[in-house]
Amino acid sequence: MGLDEWVDEALGPVADALTAAVFFSVEVGGAAVPLIVLWLVAAGVFFTVHLRGINFRGFSEALRIVAGKGASGGERGEISAYAALSTAISGTVGIGNIGGVAIALSLGGPGATFWMVAAGLLGMATKCAECTLGVKYRTHHEDGSVSGGPMYTLSRGFAARGLGGLGRALGGFYALAMVIGCLGIGNMFQSNQAYQQFVVVTGGDSSFFDNNAGLFGVLLAAAVGLVILGGIRSIARVAERLVPVMAALYLLGGLLVIAMNLSALPGALGAILAGAFSPEGIAGGVVGVMILGFQRAAFSNEAGLGSAAIAHSAVRTHHPATEGLVALLEPFIDTVVICTVTALVILTTIYEPGLAERGLEGVEITSAAFGSTLPWSPLLVAVAALLFAFTTMISWSYYGLKGWTYLVGERPWAVRVFQVVFCGFIVLGCLLELDAVLRLSDALIFVVALPNVIGLYVMAPEVRSLLDEYMSEAGADPPA
Repeated sequence: MGLDEWVDEALGPVADALTAAVFFSVEVGGAAVPLIVLWLVAAGVFFTVHLRGINFRGFSEALRIVAGKGASGGERGEISAYAALSTAISGTVGIGNIGGVAIALSLGGPGATFWMVAAGLLGMATKCAECTLGVKYRTHHEDGSVSGGPMYTLSRGFAARGLGGLGRALGGFYALAMVIGCLGIGNMFQSNQAYQQFVVVTGGDSSFFDNNAGLFGVLLAAAVGLVILGGIRSIARVAERLVPVMAALYLLGGLLVIAMNLSALPGALGAILAGAFSPEGIAGGVVGVMILGFQRAAFSNEAGLGSAAIAHSAVRTHHPATEGLVALLEPFIDTVVICTVTALVILTTIYEPGLAERGLEGVEITSAAFGSTLPWSPLLVAVAALLFAFTTMISWSYYGLKGWTYLVGERPWAVRVFQVVFCGFIVLGCLLELDAVLRLSDALIFVVALPNVIGLYVMAPEVRSLLDEYMSEAGADPPA
């Protein structure tokens, strides 16, 4: 029995049980509605209302802070607001922006795009709340480094409210889930997809690497290792250089395809609006297409999961709310901009009802859409996917590391052990198809939304107070 089969047999039942529990669905109007998706969307609605539309009224101030023009003074931390934003975006912009959108369209039709954008806009408020608290409750170490994220927010924030035992339990659970989850969905899945795309870039079946997955895995692990050994500052330096390049590369290619099919754009936009409210042939009708859009947005921008707060906690700032405002830009860039461009590329080129039955899946659909207009563009999609996978790995290595050190302490040997193990899993991801590991990690990543969002609700008044304080200090428009 090979390692693949042995691990799948050992972990399969656990993965199946946890997946069934985390993604438990109820039927509403003929549509299967995952409760975890409703949990995340409900948080977006609550914080949009509770924070008085901060996702809209705070947008311009967020841009000012990223540009270095926001209120400053007495700053503590490791990286700039722009570097923190780039690092967090590198963790969310990934294969899902290319392939996941295509799956949502093939299953839910054009209307899924509308609800995807709506969920992205709501998620901006959730991101703002969790990253504000991440900075508020972070820990500063003697060497100048910083540790933060939901595990610290839960343990320290609940302790301040006389609930220290509950906070420590929730924080420990979050940290452990993040450690295990990062090795699967933030590592092995990404390295496997990176390998597949690299083979495409280097010649497909004729590529030297077609039968040398192990060599590619070692080279990729070495590249990731060179970055992550330097900690968050090294990760941020790479992210703030790669993220703009890879996003611009993909968006410019997408906009070029849309421009060359401009006559089809009005029809595509009309189909999005019509399909959002009167879909045809979709299980569950409006509810079904709404859930598909919401689910794609939740899986893409991770609002409510708390992962981005780990990166944002390392920022140099004098006030927690500054990073909450910066963080609200992530769902906008990830979902409202990049995912929408992907959807419009598909809708203005090859989309037709029954697309899912044509034998194409995920990235293949997006690649075919680009290639229908620009024959060379499948190479662009493959390169973009490769870069997205690489940057996702380096950012998730930091998320997992902070979960690990929360559990075992900030010891140099513990840091190195985790980094070596993380790089080892990169090689395994290229060599093996450990389905149970990926399903288990996927479920663990989403189960952390339960303690994270509970903590956000408990500390919601504090978030609003911090944001109002900062907006007044910065001279931004006060809430009505």
